[in-house]
Amino acid sequence: MATKETTNKKTENTANYSKYIAWFWRLFVLGLLSIVMLFLLASWDVFGKLPTFEKLENPENNLATKIISSDGKLLGTYYNENRTPIKYADLPQNLVDALVATEDERYYEHSGIDFKGTARAFAYLGKKGGASTVTQQLSKLLFTGEAAKGWKRYVQKVKEYVIATRLERQYTKQEILAMYLNKFDFLYQAIGVSSAARIYFNKDIKDLEIHESAVLVAMLKNPRQYNPHREISREKSLGRRNQVFKQMEKNEMITTAQKDSLQALPLDIKFTPEGHADGMATYFRENLKKFMADWIKENPKGKNPEGDIEYYDIYRDGLTITTTIDSRMQKIAENAVEQHMSNLQKAFDKQNEKNKTAPFRGINEEKVDGIFNRAIKTSERWRKLKAQGKSESEIKKSFDIKTDMTIFSWKGEIDTIMTPRDSIRYYKKFLRTGMMSMVPQTGEVRAWVGGINMTHFQYDHVQTGKRQVGSTFKPFLYATAVDQLHLSPCDTISNTLYTIPAGSHGISKDWTPKNSGGDMGGMVTLKYALAQSINTISANLMDQVGPKQVLRLAKNLGVDISDIPETPSIALGTPDISLYEMVGAYGAFANQGVYVKPQIVSTIQDKNGTILYQHVPDPKDVISAESAYVTLELMKGVTESGSGSRLRHSGRTSGAYKNTVTGYPYGFRNPIAGKTGTTQNQSDGWFMGVVPNLVTGVWVGGEDRSVHFPGIGYGQGATMALPIWGLYMKGVYENEDLKVSDKNFKRPPNLSIETDCAKYKSEGVNEELPDELDF
Repeated sequence: MATKETTNKKTENTANYSKYIAWFWRLFVLGLLSIVMLFLLASWDVFGKLPTFEKLENPENNLATKIISSDGKLLGTYYNENRTPIKYADLPQNLVDALVATEDERYYEHSGIDFKGTARAFAYLGKKGGASTVTQQLSKLLFTGEAAKGWKRYVQKVKEYVIATRLERQYTKQEILAMYLNKFDFLYQAIGVSSAARIYFNKDIKDLEIHESAVLVAMLKNPRQYNPHREISREKSLGRRNQVFKQMEKNEMITTAQKDSLQALPLDIKFTPEGHADGMATYFRENLKKFMADWIKENPKGKNPEGDIEYYDIYRDGLTITTTIDSRMQKIAENAVEQHMSNLQKAFDKQNEKNKTAPFRGINEEKVDGIFNRAIKTSERWRKLKAQGKSESEIKKSFDIKTDMTIFSWKGEIDTIMTPRDSIRYYKKFLRTGMMSMVPQTGEVRAWVGGINMTHFQYDHVQTGKRQVGSTFKPFLYATAVDQLHLSPCDTISNTLYTIPAGSHGISKDWTPKNSGGDMGGMVTLKYALAQSINTISANLMDQVGPKQVLRLAKNLGVDISDIPETPSIALGTPDISLYEMVGAYGAFANQGVYVKPQIVSTIQDKNGTILYQHVPDPKDVISAESAYVTLELMKGVTESGSGSRLRHSGRTSGAYKNTVTGYPYGFRNPIAGKTGTTQNQSDGWFMGVVPNLVTGVWVGGEDRSVHFPGIGYGQGATMALPIWGLYMKGVYENEDLKVSDKNFKRPPNLSIETDCAKYKSEGVNEELPDELDF
């Protein structure tokens, strides 16, 4: 029988227990209300402004502008963030499965917050995985930024929860997955999974295989720690990738056998960087920025809510620029440049072995010092140190201090130690080049190579650079003479010294040019005279038509003549003209006398696919179709018997293409109009080549005019520049899909000028030209 004391004790314990239960529920409810209040305060912007409905509908992204070739290939991008946005439908299913299995197993069951995962994270203090859902990770990427520290991290987490629930209300699960993968930074300029697929695997996103998708999903945990490109993290990347397969097996997305076979695969990375100086058509892409800057200035978006004019931004507006460049022809052009220029450089270096002022020739040490001083003061190093407030003496001294650097070579980049002054001399020795290829009927530029390496030689020699053109200017003179005097290629003229007297055409003293070879005498045809670049004939023709008329034609052909003096000496090619202008001008000869300005952009679209710009050619009649055709017939002599005849060296007939042969060196059989050019001291070598639907120009020379070959053997345009044209055209003709013509030029109806020289009696005899040197 219980005593009274025992009963009282039980009653007291029950009361105490009830009191504890009551306090527990009070604390529980208070905690629950506190959590609810915390989320309410966050949603009321107490802890900082949350994104508005409009921002959730249109989250701000820096979208890369895509540069597309005419044949639909991606040439490159302009970006602050190299992002190519994609839709859910573009994602391969294996990538979606790997993402969900690894990052958010209950993704399709929750509404932004995985309460089960959150409870597990609290219970095990995060040792068995975090609680962030894909939606929360997206909210962090879009609106909350880098992880805060201390108590601020908890506030940030609450904000992520609120944003995540809003995202789930505004978007479908599929849209959220796509947004997350579009936003994630995979490093090495790979913003978003589409860029990552290209950079790490050189593939379109839709073509990723399951083991490749798993590598990218593995990087979502930490793109640096699990990066497959970094040697130091490659092993971790492999391990994390295999963990992705394990998660996919656990979630019954793959079988155990599939998991085992996939885990046995090695990392298969094809790293393809997309920096602004990487990839194809780098010089073209840099030049395209100038076009876009002008277009943007002339085509504003409109006005913002504040009334200010808004302009497009190529680094964040996600434009699509479809260019005229053909990726196949561009690749052939770049290969031709690399093949020839690497060999030509060997020959140049060898000829400089005993040159005390190498790589310069014909100048004294004082002028060499002047070149170095100018190079130093225009260098990036000088600009940066000047901006830091360094004195000129301090800056100059720094150019003589050895430093680590990576330098260019034709065998690959070299890590070395040298002074910046020595690096200037090192880079001065490299021969430079420019090449451009265009469809004359439309002006569409198909290939653009502005130099030998964009990373180390950023100056563009297609449009930015202007160099002395030599004898490639002579077709303008001959075309003027044909147009005005109705001359035939078969007309003969005396090859004797010709003097234009003082007072004629504005000159102050007599001008009597001599031929470079010194040979004169007899009567020669105009076709032979142009083929051999006979200066005495050029002087005679210039006296008859006058420099004013020649410059008028050049201007109508798109050449900037503002800095070209109106003097007879232009007949020998003294003007400085860009390769871009020369190719455009020669295009009119192949287009029946109609000039079409070179064009590089076909269309511009905004991120929604709306067309903002579409190019419309603006043809301009310059000379008659008859005069254009006769000029082509004159230039055909250059490749038949002149300095360009090495293009036709014969050999064994090849079955690969009917117009080429396997013999040394090119073996073209089709009609080609062309002109070589070589300037004083062999400083510049040119070749302009024309077939009916493609005109291509090449320039080769040193950065400074004192950097040149010692003799005409290597220093002529036929040796310096023509081989690039030959290699390029051979590659172009091998791809019949490019449809580059091998036919003759279109003959105008009712041609009144005779071009068949078999009907004329000519005393011209072909001179023997030196064989092309074998590198």
